[in-house]
Order: sequence, then C-alpha cells, then structure tokens
Amino acid sequence: MKQSLLALFLTASVVCGAQNRQEQNLKTWQFSRDGKVWQQVSVPHDWAINGPFDRKWDIQHLAITQDGQNKAIDHTGRSGALPWLGEGRYRTVFTVPKGAKRAELYFDGAMSEPVVYVNGQEAGRWNYGYNAFRLDITQLLRRENNEITVRLHNVEESSRWYPGAGLYRPVRLIFTGDIRIDPWETFFRTLSADANNANVSVNTQIKGAKSTKNIKTTVTIKNADGRVVAQKTASPDAQGRASFNLDVAHPQLWSPESPTLYTLITTVKDGNKHLDRTSQRVGIRTIDVSRAHGFRLNGLSRKFQGVCLHHDLGPLGAAVNKSAIIRQIRLMKDMGVDAIRTSHNMPSQMQMEVCDSMGMMVMAESFDAWAEPKVKNDYNRFYTQWWRKDLTNLIKGHRNHPSIVMWSIGNEIPEQWKTEGARRAKEMTEFCHSLDNTRPVTAGGDNPKACTDCGFYAATDVPGFNYRGFLYDELINRQPQGFILGTETTSTVSSRGVYKFPVETKKMATYPDGQCSSYDVECCGWSNLPDDDMRMQDDRTWTIGQFVWTGIDYLGEPTPYYSYWPSRSSYFGAVDLAGLPKDRYYLYRAQWNKREHTLHLLPHWTWPGREGKNTPVYCYTDYPQAELFVNGRSQGRIAKCDTARLDRYRLRWNNVVYEPGELKVVAYDADGRKAAEKIIRTAGQPAALRLETDCKQLSPNGEDLAYITVTMVDEDGNECPDADDLISFEVSGAGSFRAVCNGDATSLESFTTPQMRLFHGKLVLTVQSSEHEGSITVKAKDARHHLTGILQLINIKQVPIRIKARK
Repeated sequence: MKQSLLALFLTASVVCGAQNRQEQNLKTWQFSRDGKVWQQVSVPHDWAINGPFDRKWDIQHLAITQDGQNKAIDHTGRSGALPWLGEGRYRTVFTVPKGAKRAELYFDGAMSEPVVYVNGQEAGRWNYGYNAFRLDITQLLRRENNEITVRLHNVEESSRWYPGAGLYRPVRLIFTGDIRIDPWETFFRTLSADANNANVSVNTQIKGAKSTKNIKTTVTIKNADGRVVAQKTASPDAQGRASFNLDVAHPQLWSPESPTLYTLITTVKDGNKHLDRTSQRVGIRTIDVSRAHGFRLNGLSRKFQGVCLHHDLGPLGAAVNKSAIIRQIRLMKDMGVDAIRTSHNMPSQMQMEVCDSMGMMVMAESFDAWAEPKVKNDYNRFYTQWWRKDLTNLIKGHRNHPSIVMWSIGNEIPEQWKTEGARRAKEMTEFCHSLDNTRPVTAGGDNPKACTDCGFYAATDVPGFNYRGFLYDELINRQPQGFILGTETTSTVSSRGVYKFPVETKKMATYPDGQCSSYDVECCGWSNLPDDDMRMQDDRTWTIGQFVWTGIDYLGEPTPYYSYWPSRSSYFGAVDLAGLPKDRYYLYRAQWNKREHTLHLLPHWTWPGREGKNTPVYCYTDYPQAELFVNGRSQGRIAKCDTARLDRYRLRWNNVVYEPGELKVVAYDADGRKAAEKIIRTAGQPAALRLETDCKQLSPNGEDLAYITVTMVDEDGNECPDADDLISFEVSGAGSFRAVCNGDATSLESFTTPQMRLFHGKLVLTVQSSEHEGSITVKAKDARHHLTGILQLINIKQVPIRIKARK
C-alpha cells in the first residue's frame, strides 16, 4: 500500500528552517545492458563510448537530399559507429533524510526514452533524450532501502549524429517540506538597465500551501561580493504566486566581455518559521532585435561571432563534465567566439552555467525534426503530443540563464517550405513567447526561398538562414524583420596537419586516406568557405552575425566520407575532436579576437620528398600585410585586398618552392612598421615527448580533468608533424587515466584504452582527479624511439611541471 512521507515520518515532522530543502547528486549507480550482469558506474555515464568502433552500428541506407544525394547509399559512420543502440538499465539506492516530506527526481537528460521506477513502481517516463524532466516520487517512497531503476531504449535510425547512450547528464534527488518553492516557476527578467540603474522583475510560486494567509515570500539579490543590492517581501496570492519589481543601483551588466553574475535568493516563511529557500545565479542584461538596430545587448548593436556545437565531448562521449565544457568554452573564446548554438538539441544545465560564468551568448536549440522525419525514428514519433511539454521544460528550466539570448525551435525542418510548416512555426513561436517574452525565437532553414515564400521565416522573430549566403541580397527585402541571421554557415572541412597538393578550391573532395586538406579551401556541396561568410557579415549592415558549422569536431557525420570506412567523426570543426586547433581556428581568430594579435603560418615545413616542388604558404593574421622568407630569402611582401575571393582575410604566397630549413613571416601594422614575426623550421629526427597541461590545479572531487597535450619533437624542440608513433600511458597517484584522442576521424583506436598513435605528431591525454589530495604522475612512453615523457600534477595545489625526455 502506498504511503506518503508525511505518514512515514509523522514523529519527525518538525520543520527545521531552510534545511527542509536537501539535494543529493546521485552519482553512483549499477549499470547493465541485459538486466543480469551489473557493474558500478559513475553518472554522468555514456555506455557506448568504450566502443568498439564498427561499421555495423546503425548503418543508415538512405539518400540525404539536403546533401544533394538522389539515390540511397550506406552511411556507415553517420551516428558515430559506436554501440549506442539497444537497451540499458541503471539502478541505485538511497535513504530519505529525516524531516523530508516530499521528494522529486530531476534528470537533466537521459538517452533515451527513459522509464523510471521507484521501488518497483513506475514513477514516470519521458521520450526526448535531450530534455530535462522532473518526477514527484513522494507517494512511492518507503522508510529506507529505496531503489530507483531507469530503463532506456535507443532505436536505430533515430539520430543523424552520435547521440550517446545512458544517464549522460546528472540526476538529482530533491527533498523538501510540504510548502516549497518551484524553481522553474521563478522567473528573473531585466526590464531596463543602464550604467545608473536596472529595473528587474521576479515572478515566483510556492506550492503545497493549503492557505497562504500568513505566508510571506522574500526575494533578495546579492552581488558578486555577497552584498545585498535589492530585497522585497510580498504575500503570495491564493495560488501561491508572487511578483516583485526591484531596482538595482549601478548594476554590473552581463556580457561576454564582462560576465558578472548576481545571486537571486527566494525565501518562504510562515511567520518566523522558515519553510523553503532557493538560490539561483542570474545576470542583469537587456536584449532586443529590430530593423533599426539589428541585435542589441545592453543597448549596443553587435553581430554574433558564433559557432555551432554538438553535445558530445569528444573522447568522453556524451557524458557531461564541467572541466571539459570549460575547456571547450575557453578554446572558443580565445578564437574570438562570443556565441554558441546548441546544435541541434537542448543544452545541459552544466553547459549553461559555464556559459553564464565565462561569458558566452547562447542560442538554445530544441529540435532537429517536427512532424515529418529526417530519419525514420527521429523526433517525428513524439512531436504532436510532446512538443509543448518539451519546450516548456527547456524554457522554464533555462530561462534564468543570462547567457541564453535566443530560442531556436528547429533546424532544417523538412516541412520548412510548406504552409503547414509555417503554421507550426508560428504556433511554436507564440508558445515560446507565452513562457518567455524577453527573448526572440528563430529556426534555421536551409531553403531560404521556400522559407520566405511560404511564410516560415515570417512566423519567427529572427529569419535564420542555413548557408545560401548568395541569396542574402535577393531575399533581404522580403524579410519583414529587416535583417538576416546566419544560423548555420560555412561547413568548410579539414583535417589537422593534412595538406593536399596541388592546392585547389574544391567541393566534396575525397581522398584515399579519408582526410581533408587543412589549407581551408574545401567545403561541402551546399556550403562555402569562411571568407564568403565573413564578407557577407562585414559588408552588409542588415546581417546580424553567423554561427559557423562547427566550432569543434563531433562524433558522427563524417561528411564528405558518407560510405568510406573507417571514418566516424566530422571534419567541420575549427578544432579537432581532441581539442587541438586546426589552421582554420586562426583564420577566425585573426578576425574575431580583438584582444590579442594572431600570426599563424601554414603548412608545416617538414616535407621530405617535396624538395623543389611548389608548396603554397598561407598566413592568418590580423595585421594587414606581411613578408615571407625561406632560409632568409624574401618571397615578397603582400597586403590583404578585395580583388580575389581568398585574399581579403588571408595572406597567400602561392608560388613558394619547398626547401628544408627556416620559414619566417614578418608582419607589419597599418603604418608599415614591423609588428611581429613567426618562424617554423624543418624538423629532424624524433628525440623527445613534450607534455603540456591545460590546467593549473586539480580539485580532489573525482571529476576534475587535466588535458595533457603530447607532442613529438626533435632535439631542438621542433614539432615532428608526421610522427604517428604508438604512445602508451601510465597514470599513478591521486588521479587516473580517463581518455585519449588524437583527432583522427579515421582512427578506430579506443578512447578508453591507455594507448594511441600520434596523429600528425600530437594527441591529447585526459587525466581525472581522485577524491583525495596527493600528487599525480603521468608517464608517456614511445616504444619505437624509446622515449619517455613525465609530467607531475597535484590535487588542490599546483607544483612545477617537470618534463623529461630521454633515449
């Protein structure tokens, strides 16, 4: 017989102040694929990332009409070639704390179609694997030895990329008293703000009160120093709702350049008795879009310098990790990126919290399909009954994040060019406005003419053009909003360290090695080069920015290698799957990063066998002109110009003849003065392994990660760009090996085995902290050249890093 917590804990029902609310992060679970053999895992967990890679996983036989395919072919690595299909089960046990009267389970996402059981009884289910959901489990609990079981089911042809598998985002258990605050009903909005004053609105709601007669709700805003800057108290109405209007003097406005956060504290009392208390990080900032000003943040017009990001974290798979997300955002910000699009799915709370604190604007996207499918088992199965529920959870769960500046209701929806698609877009846009009237709504369409003709673009606040920049001028006057956003642009493809000769601009080029050229002159059939989209943004006042496909490589979609095996991850990123920048990273950095100068040369200068052959040299820099030297001989001083497609944002010496030695570029400022220089040299024989870490300290929480770049160098420290040695690793002390990746889209080596080959001289090792303090020793060994690299870290405190390389 079901019993409530009130009945179970009648003798312990005294309310103990704000301690009524207790949260547990459910990290330790048992996992099984068959319900018979179980293993302990730590959540977030991705059951498929261990592999093995195999072309048999989710082969999709179809024609991708959007990619120009007119007959069906086998797509072997489209969803990552990892074993994410099928069922998985998780279970864990917990104890209810004394004084708790109600309990709620919070899942930030579960891949996919989770069904949740508590003590053997179904507590609820959700269908969309990317969405957060909450379940009230109060009536299912017993005094002790409570068990949660989650069953998940991933079906074939339900994703166009690697979705991951399992409880890949955090799961929390929240205990409260009967009278409680609903954090998703607490809505913080900035109504107006300038340097002198901000006017903010807070709506909140309490639940569980039979009468609100003696109840008071207080909202308090504290600044980054913990000082109270605004506070008000009100009596909630009969439904528990309370609204507040507050002024904050001399506010610190949130922006990518200055991501100042405040703390919003909501407290509920009955007389002097504390009933509940919640705390959320918020930001004070205004956003708007208009014909006159385009997109404005805090009253200032700006164009998005954005990238699209998929949700996987490379060798970690879909399992979210704060250190990994921080590293991604840090890389993007150094590139000059100020916005990301969560393509094509709802983001995690952890990702948005990092974007809040580090200063990254976000377009939070929702769906890749509506009622009509792209692949036979995608979201179309759920759309009609679930889209309102899914958008409600997305918006209510995330609307207090200052980083989110726009909602996207879809990406290249199949019905985008139909009147039915326009009707759905209008209905969904209005529904978003009903939940949040502070942010504009967009949707990415890759058939701009049809989207314009049928009213699809007009149904949203922001017309989102996916590619087709050549149609901007033709269609701008037909957009009632008066501006265009590049919701997805470019799709240039490249492989780090790979250069193809002769250097030619190509579309859908493929090669026997399954790689793409890093000269950044190759793109897809429907797309273009970075230079094209930069020009569209720089030369037109009515464009409001772009989101480049993509900032970082991701698992799945190895375009243009649809059926090539082995190939299991993308080539689109400015950064490879290991987190190592490609050359293209510096092309964007030179235009977007206004804080620091950029001077980057490509290709490398170690080409045995190319002596005497033409080997073009490119320079990506923010300086307007530069002179190139090969072994001290000038190859000419050139300046950027608009006369050719690739000469406005690049400096190119197309007729350089390769000879070993020194390649040097000298950059000059606008006044013709020497400003900087860069030298790369031909590498000798491998002589050492260089280990470099990205972090200054680790915390002993069992979650912090250190990313260690391993590079093969010669005796003078020059990188060996073609080294492909097999490197093995040993991690000892207060840390453990977590993953390794070399950025090669054709590698079938396991991410979770402590060895991997270098790809063009580099790879990245991931080390995870333990839950106790102490030193961590990392050893990298190369059997071919008998080299050893040693790096020492310590939990909590940073010690000098000693790097040894010896024969």
